[in-house]
Order: sequence, then C-alpha cells, then structure tokens
Amino acid sequence: MIVLTVAALTLREAARRRVLRALAVMTVLLLGLSTWGFHQLDAEFGGLTSGEARIAASTVLNLVMFGLSLIAALGTAFLAGPTMAGEIESGAALAMLARPIRRSSVLVGKWLGLVVFGSGFVAVAGFAQFLIVWFTMGYWPPDPVTGLALLAAQTTALLTLGLLLSTVISPMASGIVAVGLFGATWIAGVVGGIGQALDNESVARIGAVSRMLLPTDGLWRGAMNAFQDPGVLLALGPGMQGHPFMGEAPLTVAYVGWAAVWVALVLGLAALSFQRRDL
Repeated sequence: MIVLTVAALTLREAARRRVLRALAVMTVLLLGLSTWGFHQLDAEFGGLTSGEARIAASTVLNLVMFGLSLIAALGTAFLAGPTMAGEIESGAALAMLARPIRRSSVLVGKWLGLVVFGSGFVAVAGFAQFLIVWFTMGYWPPDPVTGLALLAAQTTALLTLGLLLSTVISPMASGIVAVGLFGATWIAGVVGGIGQALDNESVARIGAVSRMLLPTDGLWRGAMNAFQDPGVLLALGPGMQGHPFMGEAPLTVAYVGWAAVWVALVLGLAALSFQRRDL
C-alpha cells in the first residue's frame, strides 16, 4: 500500500516538473519534423515500388525512434535525480521517513512511479509516430508492441541507474552521468557493430561487453528489429551489417532475462545505498 501511494505521489510530482514541459516540447517538435520529413520523402520519391517505399520508411522510422528514445532517456534520467537526491537535500525525505515507513518501500514506490511515467510516455509518443508513418507512407511496423515494450524497458533501465546515482551524488550530476553512460554505451555498440562487420573479434567484443554492463543499447537494437521491415537487411545486402539504425536480429530470451536481472540488481543496490545514507 505504501509503495502504491508513493508511486502515485511521484507521478503527480513528475507531472508538475518543468522537465515534463521540456519533454512535451521536444516530442512535439520531433513529431512535427518527422511528419514533414515523411511527407517530403513520399512527395520526392512517390515513384518508388512498394518494397522500396517500405525500406525507406522503415529505415527513417528507426532514425526517428532513436530520437524518441533519446528524449525519453533525457527526461527520465533528469526526473530520477531530483526524485531522491533533491528530497534528501531539501529535507523532504527526512520528514517522510520520520514515520514508521521503510526506506526501501519509499524507493521502490518512487521507482514504480517513474517506470509508469516513462513507459506511458514511450507508448503515447511511439504510437503517435506510427500513425504519422502510416498516414504519410502507408507503412506500419511488423511488431510495434514488442518494439515499444523494449523501448520502455530501455527507459526503465536508465531511470533505475539514475535512481541509484541519485542516492550518492547530486540531482544534476546523477542525470548527467546517466545520460553520459547511455550515450557511451550506444557509441560502444556502434563500434562493436563495425567490428562485427569487419570480422574483427576484439572490436566486436566492445559492443557485446557494453550491452551486458548497461543493457540500454541491446534493448534499443531489439526495438529497431521490431520496427523495421523484415526484408530490409536482405534488400540492402551484407554491406549494411553493423548499421547503427538497423537491428540485425530479435533479442534472445536470455538477453531480455539478463536485462530484467540487471534492473533488479541495480534497484537493490539503490535501496541498499539509500538505506545507509545519512539524511
């Protein structure tokens, strides 16, 4: 009961923060820009065959969805920071925990509220983007539910990391570090893809290791595979192997399971760190 109450309060608090307004503005701008872009693509290349149009729409959709995932990452990372660190610095956490409430219950409640917020944002913005592509190019992703679920999982992983960081460093620093690690992992994934395309095992291992340490890039690549047309890789040939905006294969059950274990481990570390922190 305490967990759900704290989750509801966290959702209400997130709705009042300026970060939410910034998220809304960036999302509207991205959707507006993508609408114009897909309309121009359809107008300039209206003579494409149905297969060529699917390839073009699928490739550009993955690019736009990366922008959406970046907005979600920025928003949730900078929301997670003030959620704990801000309340500790302001003394609000001390007032709440003066009652017989377990610190772990408060932390899990805040985490749950942020997960609902991040997942809801991904679902609404992602579905809006699918409608734009459908109306402008006539393309609908082959597995949109799986793709959005993986993007929501990516957001959950990053906000969980941000929550852990917020128990040990300042709100701003925790957001910056979380987003920095998100970007570094994506770059490592690109480098690993290049290594795989060149059959360089040492370079390819960089991407594999980074996806285990922080599963955001691995989840993103699974989402790309769910959004793109199945014939894209076959049509473009082996030269597109390692492309940063194409998912070569769906995620394995083992990797999805590892991502869930990773989130649970990091959340447990956050609870332990919060338990030991002086308020």
